[in-house]
Amino acid sequence: MPRSKARNHPTTCTPQCAPDAHGDPTMLLECGREQRLIGDLLHRLGQGRPSVLSLTGRPGHAQNALVRWGACRARHDGLRVLRAQATPAERELRYGAVLQLLAALDGPHGSTLDAVIGHDGPPPLPAPGIEEVLRRAGTAPTLVVVEDVQWLDPASLTWLQILLRHLGPDTPLAVLASSCGDTMAFDTDPNAPTVPGPRDTVPVRCFVVPALTDRGVAATVRAVCGTPGDEEFIAALTSATAGNPAILRDALRAFVDHGLPADADHLPELHALTAGVVGDHTVRALDGLPAEVNAVLRALAVCGDLLDFRRVRALAGAHSLSEDRIRTLLASLGLTVSVGDKVHIRFPASKARVIEDMPAAERADLYLRAAELTHSCGVNDEDVAHLLLRSSPLGAPWVVPLLRRGFAAALRREDHHRACACLSRALQEPLDARERSLLTLELAAAEAVARPEAGDRRLGELVRSAVADPDPSSSGRGLGVRAIDLGFARGNSEWARRTAGEALPYAGPADREELVALFWLAAVRDDDAPMIPVVPRLPDRPVPPAQAGARAWQLATAGEDADKARKLARIALTGGANESLMMPKLAACAALFATDDNDEAVHGLDTMLTAARSAHLRSMAARIFNLRARMHLCAARLEAAERDLDSAERALPPASWHPRALPNLIATRILVSMETGRPDRARQLAEAPVPAGGEEGVWWPALLLARARVAADDGDWEEALRLSRECGRWLLRRHWANPALLSWRPLAAEACLKLGDVTEARRLRDEELFFADRWGTASARGIARLTTRRLFDDDGDRAVRRIREAAALLSDSPARLAYLWSRLSQAGAETAHGDTAAAARSWQEVARMTAAHPTSRLATAARTLTVPSVPVATAPPTAVVPPGWRDLSEAEKDTVLLAARGHGNRQIAEQLAVSRRTVELRLSNAYRKLRIGGRKELYLLLEALEGPVADAS
Repeated sequence: MPRSKARNHPTTCTPQCAPDAHGDPTMLLECGREQRLIGDLLHRLGQGRPSVLSLTGRPGHAQNALVRWGACRARHDGLRVLRAQATPAERELRYGAVLQLLAALDGPHGSTLDAVIGHDGPPPLPAPGIEEVLRRAGTAPTLVVVEDVQWLDPASLTWLQILLRHLGPDTPLAVLASSCGDTMAFDTDPNAPTVPGPRDTVPVRCFVVPALTDRGVAATVRAVCGTPGDEEFIAALTSATAGNPAILRDALRAFVDHGLPADADHLPELHALTAGVVGDHTVRALDGLPAEVNAVLRALAVCGDLLDFRRVRALAGAHSLSEDRIRTLLASLGLTVSVGDKVHIRFPASKARVIEDMPAAERADLYLRAAELTHSCGVNDEDVAHLLLRSSPLGAPWVVPLLRRGFAAALRREDHHRACACLSRALQEPLDARERSLLTLELAAAEAVARPEAGDRRLGELVRSAVADPDPSSSGRGLGVRAIDLGFARGNSEWARRTAGEALPYAGPADREELVALFWLAAVRDDDAPMIPVVPRLPDRPVPPAQAGARAWQLATAGEDADKARKLARIALTGGANESLMMPKLAACAALFATDDNDEAVHGLDTMLTAARSAHLRSMAARIFNLRARMHLCAARLEAAERDLDSAERALPPASWHPRALPNLIATRILVSMETGRPDRARQLAEAPVPAGGEEGVWWPALLLARARVAADDGDWEEALRLSRECGRWLLRRHWANPALLSWRPLAAEACLKLGDVTEARRLRDEELFFADRWGTASARGIARLTTRRLFDDDGDRAVRRIREAAALLSDSPARLAYLWSRLSQAGAETAHGDTAAAARSWQEVARMTAAHPTSRLATAARTLTVPSVPVATAPPTAVVPPGWRDLSEAEKDTVLLAARGHGNRQIAEQLAVSRRTVELRLSNAYRKLRIGGRKELYLLLEALEGPVADAS
């Protein structure tokens, strides 16, 4: 009968026999076919005819439960039953199973037993006790039941085979046996004596008891849990237990003991409990195995998926047992499955338990030897690295390079924990001091994502070890400074300042220059705060690149001498990407952004990004992306700004940002969300709490100002005033006066005006214009005039002249977004003044530039403005998105934007961490979708779409 149609309810052997008389009744689910075969065997035996039935299957299947069921039914039918159960513990006991059979025949002191116990050497013909068994069968039909034939001692197995050969067509004796794996009870032993007999006249049947089907698993769930399980739960349970009734029963009992319902919502708990049950069954199955078989199983658990069985056996040192014998024993346990020349452990939980139960030292040594063997066999680096992570130090020259390759591969697939594990393991190998320090620095950079606090501690240890080394030629010199730079990149400015100051007295000349630069760059407190030890001030015009970058940022924050700040920033960015520290270069790019030199700033950021990615500096890459997103926002490249923010969060998830740096990311997100027409998202970000310590960072006022803008958009002018004033107080205490960085006064002034404080509004207005003019850049002056225009009591003509002045200034600046807002304001002022033709021209320019972002804040504002000569609902013919732009994938957009800035394919590949071939394919696809022929057309197309594009060349 097909298994799928077998009954799902166990059959009792007799009406008087309780369902649980032979153990758990669920073990006999779907065993209707086998029960009928046993019934046929007992029927023939009752008629005095012999037969043999062998049931085999994997451990935990129903073969043992079935033979017990058959024995019980035979006794009820009045048949004599001789029963034995073989065990691994008695496998070396000569005639152990035979003694069990004969004890049931004539008691513990019978003469038959004496004959068996006293016999030594090969069994004679007939073997001791066989004649007595056959004689007694003549007086009462006899059923011989043997469980777990695979564990029979050799003498008992031979004895049983001889018994079978003595069965004639009229011998009233039947044999019912069970076994596991591929072991059949009645295979002839090649070493047994040849015994003639009419074996062919005795029906011999061998059947494999299969696993439960889904229906059988469902019936077991209903029987054990008391309620039916849902379909997904049944499927998961069938997969986790492979339909093994014993594992299934124990797993479900544990599930019920935890009070869990059989539904898909509790699959994680089901998998965890099932893994534990599988492990327990594995441990029980290993009891009594020869030591060599256990050794092979352990080797299989460690590297059976990587090596063929011959090499695994050699690794385990199993030389006395043959390969076939070991395979057979393991298969009989149901733990392994053979696939070609490899043998695999069937259940992952079994593999885990085998490894877990090994002594720690023995386990580490096995992993070490497995790593050596797999490496010599050419197994791929990832798999060898997996073994090395669990091994003791090896000391071979190939280990550290291989682990570094594993580290890089893990980073490429965003597996940061594995990447950190590879470098941590590499540090356990014998290394010279320089290599150890470099690995420690690289590990700390990687830990910024996976475990940032641990990375910070590691950086601190690296700095302290460098400071404690009195040797000026030490290999650790310079690495301490780089460690401070890296910790600063994650945002811990106070730690960077303090650590740089503490290291300064012990530093050499080159390190001293860079430590001074880092100290002042990280200084976020008042300059008058006491410093111990005393740190020299930065020169007014420093020559070292790191100090030049720090000094340029000082000038930019103070709003003093834009030309000097520009020159110093350029000094900081000269030379190769690795010739100076990263944070001073980032500061230099920010200073160039403030001086309206956006093309140079973007080029500097792109070069830094390539270096940061090459060195796996994820925290630095995140800071670069965030600053570049602000530049894109300033230039009205909204999609590019969003992509860079997404890249920043991919490089360093927000949870891994230091609390002092996180406000910078959140503030940029808020501003971009507002300009892209997502006020709800901006409000959600503004209202979200910031981790403790965020208010102490240098970019806390940026978040305050962003929150103030959200409040102003919502019409909450009191809150807008409170937040903008708090932002201003923070900046003034630190002498940050430049409106090109954070322009807080116009918003505070507008809030004052709304709340009736005209005097304070005018004071703030005048200060904003003064500091903007002192800085002198076109964007600072133009934005100041744009944002303060409503604070003047102008008539129509003067209002138009004032906004036209702002637009003229902004037209020559990189502040493209502010320019478009000025043109929209100009259209409104010109409409109010009656100059409808000029208003139409201004409105058309805004409409054309916002066509690619129809839901943006600027586009929405443009649609609400009524310009008489141009219908509001009709966009100008030129206000269309280039054909095919929306068909580009995000990856293709990233690639074409870099190409439009003048980057070559190699640079693009490095920045995007892809191959050159991938870059070529993306550009080809983009050209096809955009219907253009090359980079020149691409540059013109993107310039029309987003405004002037920064050229990396």
